[in-house]
Formats: sequence, C-alpha cells, structure tokens
Amino acid sequence: MPHRTLIKGGTVITVDPALGDFAPGDVLVEDATIVEVGPELAAANADVIDAHDCLVLPGLVDTHRHTWQALFRNIGSDWTLAHYFTGLHGTLSGLYRPEDTYSGNLIGTLEALDSGITTLLDWSHNLNTPEHTDAALDAVVESGARVVFGHGGGHRHWQPVSALPHPADDVRRLREGRLATDDALVTLCLAPRGNQFATMEVTEQDWALADELGIRISCHFGDGEWGRGRPIAQLAEKGMLGPTLTLVHCNTLADDELRMMADAGCTASISPDIEMQMGHGWPATGRLLDAGIRPSLSIDVCCSNGGHLFGTMRATIGTERGFDNEQARERGEASVAEIELTCRDVLEFATIEGARACGLDRKIGSLTPGKRADVIVVRADSFGMTPLNNPVGAFVYNAHPGLVDTILVDGKVVKRDGKLVGVDQARVRRLAVESRDDIIRRADGKAGARIGGDWIPKAYEAVAADA
Repeated sequence: MPHRTLIKGGTVITVDPALGDFAPGDVLVEDATIVEVGPELAAANADVIDAHDCLVLPGLVDTHRHTWQALFRNIGSDWTLAHYFTGLHGTLSGLYRPEDTYSGNLIGTLEALDSGITTLLDWSHNLNTPEHTDAALDAVVESGARVVFGHGGGHRHWQPVSALPHPADDVRRLREGRLATDDALVTLCLAPRGNQFATMEVTEQDWALADELGIRISCHFGDGEWGRGRPIAQLAEKGMLGPTLTLVHCNTLADDELRMMADAGCTASISPDIEMQMGHGWPATGRLLDAGIRPSLSIDVCCSNGGHLFGTMRATIGTERGFDNEQARERGEASVAEIELTCRDVLEFATIEGARACGLDRKIGSLTPGKRADVIVVRADSFGMTPLNNPVGAFVYNAHPGLVDTILVDGKVVKRDGKLVGVDQARVRRLAVESRDDIIRRADGKAGARIGGDWIPKAYEAVAADA
C-alpha cells in the first residue's frame, strides 16, 4: 500500500493554470507523488496535515546560490562587486578545507530549505580539490532538499580572464558515480565561467563537456561591465546557445542578445537585490519579458544579502514596477494605466520558471497531479496576513520564512510545526561558527580580513590568471 498524506483545508495555489486555485482545497500525496488536488478530497488511511488558515503552494526554487559562502553571511553587505572578488575569491575562498565546505553547504542549504526553498541550484565554485567536491555534495545530500549541484571549479579559476581549464575529470567522476542519474533528489549540472570570465577556447571545452555528459549549463552573463562585450552574440555565432543553458543575471546584455537567447530556448536567472547592490546593472526583468523569456529567481551571494526568496520576490516586483511607472512619466503619463508585472507573475518566477531553469518543470514547480510532491504550507493566521483578501499578493508581499510551517520534499515531511525534522540545529550552527573562526584565524589579517562589519577589502583589479 502506498503511503498517503492529505494536506487538508488550505488555500491551495497550484501555479497550474489548467487547475486554478482552491479556497479551501486539499492536496493528496501518495509516496512521493501528487495524485489529486481539489476540494473535500477523500483519502482513507492518510496522514492528515491540517492546512486551515494556511496557504498551500509548490516549493520555491532558487536557481543560483553560492551556498558555500553561508559561513560568511553578511560580511559583504556593504561591498561592491570589486570588493567581493577581493574579499571572497581573493582572500577567503582559498582557505576553505573540505570540512569548511561541508559546514558552509550544510547550514546554507538548510537555511534555504527552512525558508520554503525546496529546490536549490547550488552554484558551487569553490571546489578546490575532489575532497572539497565530495564534502559539498555530502552536505546537500544530508540536508534533504532537492538540489541541482552546479560544479563550478575552484577559486583559482575565478581570476578573469582565465585560461585554466575546468576540472573536467572531477565532473566526469561525479557523473559516472554519485550523480549518474537525473532521477535522484540531487542531480548534476555544469557551472562554468563562460566567455566573460574565461577564454573562448576554455568555454568551448566546457560546453563540449556538458554535452558529452548530458547535463545542463548555468553560467553568469551580463553582470557588470564584463557583459557589455556581446558575449551572447559570440556564443550565437558558434551555435552555443540552446534550451539546456541558463544565463544568470543578464543585466548588461544588449536587447538583441536577449532575443537571441529567447530564439534558442535559453532560460534566465535573475538576482535583483544583489545586482543593484553590486552594480551589475538594473535588473533585466522587463527586458527579458519583452524578449519572450520569463525569468527565474535566485539569491546569488549569501555573503551579502538575505537567503530567502521572499525578499527577492519583493525586490523583483518593486524594481520593475518602478521602471514601468517612470517610463509612463517619460511618455507624459501620470502613471501606468494598469500594472503589468503581477504578483502571480513573480510567484511563477519563484516556482515553475525556477523548475524550468533547472530542467525540472516536468517534475516540480506546480501542484499538478503526477508531479513530485514538493509542497510548502505557509501560515496565514498572523496579524500581517489576516484578513486574507488576495492570497497570492499576501504571499509575495507579506509572507516570510517564519510563516513557513510545513514542507514536503519528494513526499517526505522535512519541516513540521515550524521546525525542520531530524536536524541537530546546535551541531549545524557549531560547525559553521568553528569553520568561520578557523578560516579567519588562518587568513591572519590578509587584506584586512575580519568579521564585525567594518572590513571593506581593496577593490579587485582584473589580471589574467596563470595558465
């Protein structure tokens, strides 16, 4: 007999236009699969999760997070992009031991999961040895989250413009071993530097590696001045754009390059709050939509900004609505006649579009029968959510991680009554603090490295890395 779970009596936001929403409604799960969604479902012998006064939604998807940096959360909250390259990649990243990578990835992935992010693309670009790779992977597997593990090379690779080859043997080792299947909870993608940060020869080798192994690519493009050199046009000329490529940021890409991406079926990941802080350029949300691409959302560097998508959703919608109103004023209008970017749009960016950017939209991203049961139950009984007049608007504008009450990943309850299940929180926090302290000790004041909020590293100056 399959194990049944019935999530009952909530306001169900399916993110499936064919199904619509139910208020109230139920979600029936058998083992790892959603089997039915609707009002007043009957389910004998089911474990019942009471969702009255709650929103029930698909789990959120973060399509780009450098999770290893969670050890140094907020150390860069007042840094520019140039400070980040010096402080993280030039000072701290090379000091990580495998055990530090493990502790950073563990607390960072659990942070994401606790906030309702059931799927995370771990953009892991501090894999200095195979032992670091294994430690990073151990942590995300232990977390219980659905994770796309983005192999991004080691810290030496991130000194643009680099001719260092990606550690291909390490990627092949994973694909032939622990991450051989695309049907597991943790899967593999390639997170290369691309032709902004590496030579075109290296970029072509990386694309060929992904094709050889049958895995997707997630790559930074258009983040700051590097993006103004028409990197997408260069890829298009070589036939290197396609539906298995997700472009992260896109701020400074030209409009015709965005159309090239759309024509090739590429997906996009944006991080509006960090993009505005670090000077990547204005968020490309509206320009991507105009080109025919519905973006996904991501946290990016958790050493600077918060680690939950509620803030990112609000940064996305607030910035784009500001642009729309300003453009209306420039046309001589007092304001827009009608809001163009809706709360439901942004919810879709955080769910089904995130699933699409991870190549998982047939499995997750909506509460559709037949999909895997990645579900979040968010309390709506707080003063800030009552009365519930616009459920999607309340979720985007009013919700926060503290309201995430229950989470299922692949049908398994991983959070209940506001607490992650089976997680030794004291141990996870202790490991993170110990690793942080040890890295700072071994930094021994290099570049002024210290905690406390007043360390502003010297700005990075680009030099070619040694081949």
